[in-house]
Amino acid sequence: MTHAHGHGHDHGDGRRFERPPQRPAGFRPLMAPGQNGVDYEHRVDFDRLRAYRLGRAQAALEASECGAFLLFDFYNIRYTTQTWIGGALGDKMIRYALLMRGHDPILWDFGSAVRHHQLHSDWLPAENYRPGFLGFKGAVDPQGGADLMKDAVAEIVSLLTAAGLQNEPVGLDIVEPPFLFELQRHGIRVADAQQRMLDARVIKNQDEIMLLNQAAAMVDGVYQDIVDALKPGVRENEIVALANRRLYEYGSDQVEAVNAISGERCNPHPHNFTDRIIRPGDQAFFDIIHSFNGYRTCYYRTFGVGWATESQKDAYKRARQWMDEALDAIKPGVGTDDVAKALPRAQDFGFDNELAAFGLQFAHGLGLGLHERPIISRLNSMKDPVELKPGMVFAMETYCPASDGVSAARIEEEVVVTEYGTEVLTKFPAQELFVANPY
Repeated sequence: MTHAHGHGHDHGDGRRFERPPQRPAGFRPLMAPGQNGVDYEHRVDFDRLRAYRLGRAQAALEASECGAFLLFDFYNIRYTTQTWIGGALGDKMIRYALLMRGHDPILWDFGSAVRHHQLHSDWLPAENYRPGFLGFKGAVDPQGGADLMKDAVAEIVSLLTAAGLQNEPVGLDIVEPPFLFELQRHGIRVADAQQRMLDARVIKNQDEIMLLNQAAAMVDGVYQDIVDALKPGVRENEIVALANRRLYEYGSDQVEAVNAISGERCNPHPHNFTDRIIRPGDQAFFDIIHSFNGYRTCYYRTFGVGWATESQKDAYKRARQWMDEALDAIKPGVGTDDVAKALPRAQDFGFDNELAAFGLQFAHGLGLGLHERPIISRLNSMKDPVELKPGMVFAMETYCPASDGVSAARIEEEVVVTEYGTEVLTKFPAQELFVANPY
């Protein structure tokens, strides 16, 4: 079932029947082909993908006040250098890349990963891959005798000086305070590069969209496995284990999180999983967050276990209505404030204000990172709207607590903004409350 808008007709019983969108002549559907490279189909063109991403980053630098961007954000590093190492190092602040005007990126990476890049990632000169280490977020005292940060900053300053950029601001995305202090000691003026990089990453090319679609297709299959296993007696953590196993079997490169929430844990939404045993008549919802070749999913579905009560069905219908109204509002050229207005107010589902309810009725960009642009919600979009443009990809989420006080419905659809409207990547049925293994 795809939501490509034009939308659906409500037949009075909660069902909505899809009608095809007004696609232009010669339209080619969004593809989720096989994951291997083949000689007989056009699939992901990784050379084109790498060139597109670096070009977007370089254009963002040229449009800024900065002479260079110094990047620590794991996803900005991947976007500019086309490199990746294990997620365990993603939050350690030891990998960094320097993008200077008119120059190829330079990457400082962890240990033997540098040699691997030199052998297998030849889109950058071998000398642009350099060993680097800054101390695992303070595990090596930056004021001690190792001088790791002093040496790193001195090398960066020498590169800026050689390029004639030593008097230009350096854009930073994220940084450890001791590293920032060392830059300031050298007289380096700093600016915000994260805003520029997020702007660069917001418009996806055809390869990024294909990877996002392939990642979603993997979750489509996992939800079928979950439905088959979702019976009384299974525990939430067993569903999480099942999802992790299947995703890695499909070829996922990182399962970032799987939320599994059931029964009385549905309201309020805790955003986690436990060892709770799922029971007959529970409402249960799941969120599957993983990446394929770096591109992420955020993909909720809600189920009844064995049967569903009228209270649970009503909550689901309302969450679906909110979703459909939000999806109907999404069009190229529309402001995110207009989409946010289609979402319910915090008070409509039991919260005092939008901050307290944030994350339950909103949309967030998807790409190499889980939370990219645009962020659409009543909390931020009314004051700072953004125009929706073709190539934006984001996940729209709704949530509705049930009148029984414990159950709740949670739905999420991944949306691509196109020239003619939208396409939805998340295909597992969600128009009605899906009852798993009904009695």
